[in-house]
Amino acid sequence: MIKNVCFKNIKFNNFQNKDFKKFFKNIGLFVFPSGPGLASIKINSNYHLALIRANYVFFDSGFFVLFLKLFKGIKVNKFSGYKFLDYFFNESLVIKNKSIFSIDPDKENLKLNKKFLKKKGFKKVFNYLAPNYHTENILDKNLINKLNSIKPNYILINLGGGTQEILGYYLKKKLKLKTSIYCTGGAISYFTGKQAPINRFLDNLYLGWFIRILFNPRLFLYRYLVTFKFLIALLISKITINQ
Repeated sequence: MIKNVCFKNIKFNNFQNKDFKKFFKNIGLFVFPSGPGLASIKINSNYHLALIRANYVFFDSGFFVLFLKLFKGIKVNKFSGYKFLDYFFNESLVIKNKSIFSIDPDKENLKLNKKFLKKKGFKKVFNYLAPNYHTENILDKNLINKLNSIKPNYILINLGGGTQEILGYYLKKKLKLKTSIYCTGGAISYFTGKQAPINRFLDNLYLGWFIRILFNPRLFLYRYLVTFKFLIALLISKITINQ
């Protein structure tokens, strides 16, 4: 079985469902790059570097998984941010004694996320309203001080792709504590009801992007059309696999 796939110096881990409990216990930076995000790595060097330096990179993008199979003959397992959180939130025996620090994009999502995380049974829930980060040079000493003081078991970054990964890498470098940093973006909104409804069946069929477009075409249609630029990069790039 393929263990990982290296594309543009990014090592994508080919995880299976049964692997969840093993890597769930690990610490480090966990990223779930989307198709639109991967399409931007040529022009977004900070985002590209964050993916390269992450500890675990998942095959979140259904487009990437399909493109690999159709055009490179490489078959890997899709493991989306939604699937990760679905497993994570159902580990009740583990998370009930743990603390989580949620970084949220706006006041409405902060309120919804805080309520949801408390309901899931975390021992302590902390929320932080993210400022408008400039991804060319992220600097947030207030956040660093809070995290070093609170020392949460998990940090959940619910910001947009291209920002959250860069923030996650910044935290990985600057924090004194060793913890798990999950860059799952808007995936938590599937559970709070803020974003398009989705379930395991639709996610397994790679239809998360389609449901998002139906739910909010103005926001997501162009974003996913851009993903096809990624196909060109994939076709001309050297890809290595480790079995």
